Amino acid sequence: MKYLLMIAGDESAAEHANDGCGGWSEEMVERGVVTGGAGLYPPTEATTVRVRENELLLTDGPFAETKEQIGGFVLIDCADLDEAIEIAAKHPAASYGTIEIRPVLEPPPGVV
Repeated sequence: MKYLLMIAGDESAAEHANDGCGGWSEEMVERGVVTGGAGLYPPTEATTVRVRENELLLTDGPFAETKEQIGGFVLIDCADLDEAIEIAAKHPAASYGTIEIRPVLEPPPGVV
């Protein structure tokens, strides 16, 4: 089962962004569960796209005005939600921010 780990934090999380993952990434790659991921630029660099009544509406900044924003993501492939929770709990960001786990909807064969 594939899961997306969305790593979120407030402004103080930026202090940890360059600390790396303290061996977490290497361990998860060695286990063969990481299939992708990346850090993100800060929310100030975001552009939000909406189309309403055929009109394109662009907004600078994140979709939601909240204290916590998504700072990165990891795509994992593991046995079940229990394993996904175990993997997320080991991530250093879990100690200073939030990690949301979401199952990935797999497209039908032949559909991208």
